[in-house]
Amino acid sequence: MLKRNLTAVMLIALAFVLLTVADASAKDIFETVEEKGMEVFKAVKNVIFIVGGFGLVGLATAAIFGKVNWKWFSYLAVGLMILAAAGAIIDYATDAKSIGDGFQDSLGEN
Repeated sequence: MLKRNLTAVMLIALAFVLLTVADASAKDIFETVEEKGMEVFKAVKNVIFIVGGFGLVGLATAAIFGKVNWKWFSYLAVGLMILAAAGAIIDYATDAKSIGDGFQDSLGEN
């Protein structure tokens, strides 16, 4: 008896939810995830550029006085260049015309 009543209540609740929930499609969900991912990427990239800039100055100063190897400075500089071009590479690889604004790159005009 309890099992049959519980099943009936669950079916009524499911029907109520399906009838009252607004249209939500997977396309809307993935578009939202894509937009948020791009926003996070751009924000994190800006923070890394700021910290990396201070790192470049610090490593260059230390390398001038012989405390660190110049190779470390070049590694950081190349890494920041790769990060700057990462958005353009992603846009190129994913055909960004279909993604709206896309990631864009930091090397040219946005």
